[in-house]
Amino acid sequence: MTSVSGSQAAGTRVASAFGPGALLTPANLLTLARIAATPPFLWQLTRHPVEWATWAVWFVLCATDLVDGKLARRHGATRSGAFLDPLADKVLVLGAFAVLVATDRVWWLPALLIAAREVGMSWYRSWIGRRGVSVPANRMAKVKTWVQCVAIGLVLLPLTADRPVVTGSVVWLAVALTLSTGVQYAVEGRRLAMALPAAAST
Repeated sequence: MTSVSGSQAAGTRVASAFGPGALLTPANLLTLARIAATPPFLWQLTRHPVEWATWAVWFVLCATDLVDGKLARRHGATRSGAFLDPLADKVLVLGAFAVLVATDRVWWLPALLIAAREVGMSWYRSWIGRRGVSVPANRMAKVKTWVQCVAIGLVLLPLTADRPVVTGSVVWLAVALTLSTGVQYAVEGRRLAMALPAAAST
């Protein structure tokens, strides 16, 4: 009897440690590591934009997004993780695009469109959140992030870096997905906001 209750208590402690309000979960620690690793990577990118080593670091930074997602599902999602994970994606992707524009590896227009959508949508979600509306991330948002990562990876990869038709096509595909998911978020946010008065009155 004591051993059963002891294991239940241990399970309760674990669930409490990794509950919705937890910060230092395995997934969040990995996400924080991704954020911390981004500035050194961007510095390397300014010096060696098209090298296998640079591409390998980029691949690892992007692949860890899958790992922290699996860890989050295993231990449970947290409010801090819901904030940190997209922040890590934005810091990494927008930072890489900024360096690639500055080094003339990517045209400024697609990078600007992606940056404007990401910053604008972060502001929109914050603004609408203060009105009691939460717009959850959908599957297409993750697909969008992965296409952004692939587009940047092709620009860094020595095999494709000097093939502008290939890299440009995927960059513009990333732009299309980025803008379309932004529209989806805006429509969904408006729908949820309009439903609030009706729900409050019932």
